[in-house]
Amino acid sequence: MTTSYDIVIIGGGPAGYNAAIRAGQLGLKSACIEMRDDENYGGTCLNVGCIPSKALLHASELFEAAQNDFAGLGIKTTGLKLDLPQMLKQKEEAVSGLTKGIDYLLKKNKADQYLGKGAIIDPNTVQVTDKKGKTQNLKTKNIIIATGSEVMPLPGVEIDEKRIVSSTGALTLSSVPKHMVVIGGGVIGLELGSVWRRLGAKVTVVEFLDKILPPMDNEVSKQFQRILKKQGMDFKLSTKVTGVEKLKSKLKVKIEPAKGGESDIIECDNVLVAIGRRPYTQGLGLENVGVAMDKRGFIETNHFATNVAGIYATGDCIHGPMLAHKAEDDAVACVEIIAGKAGHVNYDLVPNVVYTYPEVASVGRTEEELKTSGIAYKVGKFSFAANSRAKTNHETDGFVKVLADSQTDKILGVHIVGVGGGELIAEAVAVMEFGGASEDIARTCHAHPTRSEAVRQAAMGVEGWTMQS
Repeated sequence: MTTSYDIVIIGGGPAGYNAAIRAGQLGLKSACIEMRDDENYGGTCLNVGCIPSKALLHASELFEAAQNDFAGLGIKTTGLKLDLPQMLKQKEEAVSGLTKGIDYLLKKNKADQYLGKGAIIDPNTVQVTDKKGKTQNLKTKNIIIATGSEVMPLPGVEIDEKRIVSSTGALTLSSVPKHMVVIGGGVIGLELGSVWRRLGAKVTVVEFLDKILPPMDNEVSKQFQRILKKQGMDFKLSTKVTGVEKLKSKLKVKIEPAKGGESDIIECDNVLVAIGRRPYTQGLGLENVGVAMDKRGFIETNHFATNVAGIYATGDCIHGPMLAHKAEDDAVACVEIIAGKAGHVNYDLVPNVVYTYPEVASVGRTEEELKTSGIAYKVGKFSFAANSRAKTNHETDGFVKVLADSQTDKILGVHIVGVGGGELIAEAVAVMEFGGASEDIARTCHAHPTRSEAVRQAAMGVEGWTMQS
């Protein structure tokens, strides 16, 4: 038996389920195929990524605050202990609640759900194979590939998800390591490394490049590394891992300078491999219809359309930031284009957030990018040490930096290191989306006392009239 659709979506993550929701809103009949082995909608983000990691980040922040900060606030605690099984349980409860929410939204928007592996047979047919090997063909006018990404493996290092883990295994460790080595100084490595450091592990980050958070503004990267080092995290930059030896009671991580040189050994209990992610595009039948991909496996698209008529791709499996909110915007725009509307995503203004303590958030261009492009700019900066709310809450690490065109005052980039940075960046994104100037933020009234005033003061600084420092 075959069923016909306007759109069949392969993948049930942020791109996939949002595409199905938007299709339903626009009156299009859709099907969404969830390909995860656990058959839970939500993709990597909800099941083993963004959501569970934030649950552990929040819980571990509270644990560390109770240990180190409560006494100074006049709160006395006794008998404080870590209950790791309960911490992991509440993480799973958060995930479970949200996955059920996606099921509800798909049903609400009349999207049919299929569990299994989806593969393209021809431009109008997708075959679904369930766990038992039973197949079903879905006929459709359009296909959206929304299969996301998977962990990038490190040659010579075998991930077993017990001692040598990816981000997935790092969310379910049964005990706190004495020493964890994190391979990769990007977002995932720093977030999960900070979770286990707060819970008692010694954490050493090994990064191939000469800075952590490589795509971010250099000043942000340097100050953030100083903050993490002060918290107890160790760093080995410009260093590569050449192998990991498994012994009965420990792991030996072999490292050497990135440019070559004398090797060294780090002994530890767990290794987290966090060197990035790669598009999940294998086994989808793309070769059956000739969908074009680049050498790295990304699907080539033009406004989400592949080179094959009626087949589209969105999210992590196409070029652009590998972020859930980017994937969601891709999905909405793609479905709107299919429906004959003007779907669009501004990739220059996709915010990036690191959910550590404090958070790091950025949008737009870095100083290094502006210098390379030869764009004349002005800088406004403001430290949270001078912000009344941050001072009151004893959360003064970090700063806000606003970059604006020196001639037009148009905001070109905003970078934040500070508690709540992921929330504060939204104002900058909105103003920049409307082509706003630093003066637009500087002359907008902000509530007092709030951390948002730091954004305003930094914007004032572009024209040299910062008031509070």
